Amino acid sequence: MTTTASATSVDLGSPLSVAHLLRASAPLDVVVGASVADRVARGRAYLRTVLADDERPVYGAKTGFGALVGFAGRATEADQCDNTLAHLGAGQGPDLPLDIARAALLVRTWSLAQGLSGVSAHVVEGLAAMFATTFVPAIPRYGSVGASGDLIPLAYAAQALRGRGHAYLDGVRLPAAEALASAGLSPLELDGRDALALVNGTSVTTAATALALSSIRASHRAVADLTCLLVDVLGADPGFLDPLLISAFGHPGAFAVSADMRGLLEGTRPSGERPLQEPYSIRCSPQLLGAAEDALRYVDGVVLADLGGVSDNPLFFPGDDLVAHGGNFFGQPAAFAADVLAMVTASLGNLAERQLDLLVDPARNTGLPPMLAAGPGQQHGLQGVQLATTAFVAEIRRNVLPASTQSLPTNLHNQDVVPFGTQAALRSYDLAELLRLLCGSLALGLRQAVHVGGRRPTAPRCAALLDALTDAIEPVDPDRPLDVDVRVAADVVTGRQW
Repeated sequence: MTTTASATSVDLGSPLSVAHLLRASAPLDVVVGASVADRVARGRAYLRTVLADDERPVYGAKTGFGALVGFAGRATEADQCDNTLAHLGAGQGPDLPLDIARAALLVRTWSLAQGLSGVSAHVVEGLAAMFATTFVPAIPRYGSVGASGDLIPLAYAAQALRGRGHAYLDGVRLPAAEALASAGLSPLELDGRDALALVNGTSVTTAATALALSSIRASHRAVADLTCLLVDVLGADPGFLDPLLISAFGHPGAFAVSADMRGLLEGTRPSGERPLQEPYSIRCSPQLLGAAEDALRYVDGVVLADLGGVSDNPLFFPGDDLVAHGGNFFGQPAAFAADVLAMVTASLGNLAERQLDLLVDPARNTGLPPMLAAGPGQQHGLQGVQLATTAFVAEIRRNVLPASTQSLPTNLHNQDVVPFGTQAALRSYDLAELLRLLCGSLALGLRQAVHVGGRRPTAPRCAALLDALTDAIEPVDPDRPLDVDVRVAADVVTGRQW
């Protein structure tokens, strides 16, 4: 195995980032360097020393699990592995998206590679080898409360790596043993500590939150860009972005967002045909987008901490001769963060929908035709797209109820408080896609507005954004299905392909 990192590799001896998780959906070189191998070996040797001492309790290696910790586990290490995993095969529902499953295993691999979990060296090496292939465990969506880590989903991942259950290879769902063989991978052999370490972490929650954050950040930038394009196409005055005005507001996010927006609108010339004060969906956009930026910075910090932390129980500290039993698998930080992402998504989605509503309304769009139709009545322009955006916003709103406040006791009250971070994270991942579609819908509307009489942007960067949309999408003239065009527009603006 190579010992140097490249643009398409992850060195387990270096910090993990959201960018690494995004790259993990495709084959990826995961590097196990000498320092990583050494600390994993030291952690494993210390575990062996502790297990040899009959006077020292070690949860999960010598005991039952959860509420049954007061009972002895199985006699052999191999049996203790089965004792860990078998009862957790209770997940239901559709499989997780494959990018979440792969990202979750990368998070898990990095955590185990820190040497505090006492796992076998071949576990880390086997996980690293998996990433060089397209192998993905099939993990059911429902079953985790995110309290003792993501036990049930990660148990399915562990079983697939052992050749049990199902997995995907090149996107095709297969029996896991067949997928492993076709990928050239050997089934992982696990003892009880290995198995518990694989499942006793918040890796699914962390991965889904991180991927949702990445998507929502891209959409946040896109909404700001599209707001500028809307201002320019309508000929509105950008005075609502004045730096003195925004500085007096006092919020750092608003200051940062408005500075970016002023840069995009540099060179714009107001038409003089708009009212003194624009509707709030334009005039208050820097305050709304700025508040979202401040919230996203909080989520950035939580995700960074999760990616840099070890999530497991117990943890082994050889240098201090300490086996620490505690709660480093409790996903409350990510639960709060993912709930914040959902709230941000709702506000950004509502802003995009309201801006599209303004754009298609001839009473407010400076005389453009209703629904931006090239021939109203004979054609209907963005009418269907606007209906769909209303449905998207309603769906987002319906799902914004915080998951982190819904704690329910379980596991004979061993887990008497639970964060439900997994639900929060997966929900935010889903809502992020609806926000992308709202961005695409607004972008399509702006492209069409210029076609039916809206002015060409006067700010060079806004003109470049319009040109990218024009290059990618034909005008709606005559009417046609626009579902694909919305997705194409979303790709253009969230990927900043201009």
